[in-house]
Amino acid sequence: MLYLLLAVTSSAAMAIVLKCFREQTGNRYGILLGNYLTCVVISVWMLPDKGLILSGNWSTLGFGICGGVFFVLGLLCMQSSIRTNGAGLTSAFARLGLIVALAVSILLFRERPTALQGLGIALTVGAIFVLRTDGGTPDRHRSGHGFGLLLLTLAASGCADATAKLFDGFGNRAEDKLYFFWLFVTAVLLCTVLALVERKRTDKKIRPGAFAAGILVGIPNYFSSYLLLRALQLFPATVVYPTYSTATILLVMGLSALFFREHLTKRQRRGVLLILIALALLNQ
Repeated sequence: MLYLLLAVTSSAAMAIVLKCFREQTGNRYGILLGNYLTCVVISVWMLPDKGLILSGNWSTLGFGICGGVFFVLGLLCMQSSIRTNGAGLTSAFARLGLIVALAVSILLFRERPTALQGLGIALTVGAIFVLRTDGGTPDRHRSGHGFGLLLLTLAASGCADATAKLFDGFGNRAEDKLYFFWLFVTAVLLCTVLALVERKRTDKKIRPGAFAAGILVGIPNYFSSYLLLRALQLFPATVVYPTYSTATILLVMGLSALFFREHLTKRQRRGVLLILIALALLNQ
């Protein structure tokens, strides 16, 4: 379980660093570009045989490209949602993306949920509606825009996790480090295009501070992804994803309350409690 615990720590660190640098000015893609360039450097360093870059399996390249697209979408959604909804609530919905990954595991890999896991999925859906409404009175957490960002974060994060599961099931496991290389190269290319478009549209340059913040995000970003894949190779997805999600939510919310004084409303606390109960049931 060491891989899983380290993945949780890395995932929480990424959310907290994004929270610390949420007010960065200049080109908004600077932090993402720094993040993914750092991940590429780490990916090359981790490759046992650099020749794999040119001789690897085509399926590894394909899964890597798909993963890169969803990773960029996920971080863009998280970055926007953290500004509107806070790090704690955003992290909770990002981890709820496990529903997508679990659906892939159930439909394609026949990892059938138990009765308790089925109840956990139902509670998860209920928790989303609790967090969405508050007696008909919207606030910044539950406004249409804010909730839309939360749902986009859930979907993008879930698809990124599901891609890792698909690679684990259909790809060449011996090329897991090459998979991450192509994933992060794809992400760098996408972020470069987005940064250039932003520069042309707004004339905003990438600030050194934002790029440096991206480096700090990139280190835990790479290792949370890599360690999660290693955990998936050792344990069923129905155990890995709920455990990963539960622990990440608790850790991020605890750190957010401690360092940023982010406190949820009473209804939000009930919703988060439902999420934690649901995730615990999914782990049965």
